[in-house]
Amino acid sequence: SEAEGRTLSRSLSEAEGRRSAGIADLRFGPLPGTQLEIDAIAPLLNNPVILTETDATEAALKQVQGPSILHIATHGFFLEDVEAVPPADDTRSATIIPTFTGDGSALRPPVVSRENPLLRSGLAFAGFNTRASAGEDGVLTALEAAGLRLRGTRLVVMSACETGVGSVATGEGVYGLRRALVMAGAESQLMSLWKVDDYATAELMQLYYERILSGEDRSESLRQVQLDLLAAPAYAHPYYWSSFLFSGDWRPLDGASEQPAQL
Repeated sequence: SEAEGRTLSRSLSEAEGRRSAGIADLRFGPLPGTQLEIDAIAPLLNNPVILTETDATEAALKQVQGPSILHIATHGFFLEDVEAVPPADDTRSATIIPTFTGDGSALRPPVVSRENPLLRSGLAFAGFNTRASAGEDGVLTALEAAGLRLRGTRLVVMSACETGVGSVATGEGVYGLRRALVMAGAESQLMSLWKVDDYATAELMQLYYERILSGEDRSESLRQVQLDLLAAPAYAHPYYWSSFLFSGDWRPLDGASEQPAQL
């Protein structure tokens, strides 16, 4: 609705610079294996734009406009859910949990607020460990990701992501990024739910891109590649292939290999 659109627009405009306190102590190491992915899939694409190391910034991603394929190989963070009781004069974003007496009459309920889950998940880019800038600090929250310009993007691939800290009781954090990409306009998403061996990931990605770029549908391609790895003695253990999850439009990409891609 128009009202929902205004609310979403306001939320996105307020997302810039908003950070969960939970990420303050997060630090991530380098991901040298991502070069293996680039070497495996770049030759399959039509003049892909490749950004690595210090060029792979939050600001650069925000400048991207609707590439056919967007492939992101970086750390993801998914913080455990928290609840907090707000001040007595603050009922914004409050969830009311009623309590009752023995005779069924309601008591005054406690007021519990939950931090926006789209602030508790996101991606780490160049500068994440230092966070020198208050704006483009290398932290892309899921709330900010919802404002990316991905209308026309057929597929977003997020690989090499790993949990930053804690568990997620409601699943909000794990699926926050996926939901944000849908809001940004991406047709479909392929996510890794935990960090997988570099060589296995490169192998899976190469096989997956070969299939989708030859006209096979996006979902079935993943299933077939997972079956291929299951049949390979070196990668038969589910650790190597079961972390990858596809969602969204499953149909073939139809000519995506001839359109711009961003890695």
